[in-house]
Amino acid sequence: MPSADLALALELADLADSTSLPRFGAHDLRVIEKADSSPVTDADHAVEQALRSRLAAERPRDGVLGEEHGATEGGARWVLDPIDGTRNFARGIPVWATLIALEREGVAVCGVVSAPALGHRWWAERGGGAFCDGERIVVSNTAELSDAAVSCAHGSDLAALEPLVWHARGFGDFWQHMLVAAGGLDAAVDAALSHWDVAAVAPIVEEAGGRVSGPRGEPAAAGRQLVSSNGRVHDQLLASLAGS
Repeated sequence: MPSADLALALELADLADSTSLPRFGAHDLRVIEKADSSPVTDADHAVEQALRSRLAAERPRDGVLGEEHGATEGGARWVLDPIDGTRNFARGIPVWATLIALEREGVAVCGVVSAPALGHRWWAERGGGAFCDGERIVVSNTAELSDAAVSCAHGSDLAALEPLVWHARGFGDFWQHMLVAAGGLDAAVDAALSHWDVAAVAPIVEEAGGRVSGPRGEPAAAGRQLVSSNGRVHDQLLASLAGS
């Protein structure tokens, strides 16, 4: 049975899906450019507002950090990315998801990644394993980088690693890390991310038996590239990135 925290996170994902999916592909979808030149849609705002309202009713003492509406203080903290992959969402590409994590004392105790247009949802809580659509998932057994399937967000990393690995592609966003968690990919190299991009992803990969770090093996953190892997090829991957 899921904990009360994970049960609420899954309910929040249901709410997010019911809010975002009707706006996916909508002819009247509103897309504007933020100060950092990234896009935001009316769906991003609607999802985050819906989740914040639910949390205010269910967990009024908890804090919230969201991509679109900032931070509120509290004991535990919910970290929300209402739509990860907004560019995909705005162009009708189904690779987008809502990311939900709960942190206690700075550590993510559970995470949910819900991608309704793909028809998949991943989740994990510390010590409880990782799951996709109710089935337990584990990372791959690949032990050599030369045998690995790797995804990279940046073309420069992709070009550097392509000659060194069995297969290299750029899947991007949450999707590549969930493929690592489920064993389809052996590793993924992301861009420099914000905290809401990482908080839900990391516990899922780690509970599936994988490893998550910054590009030099340091703990994953906002403002750094995120590297996820099955753990077996992680150090080889980091060494290759450092030498590229």
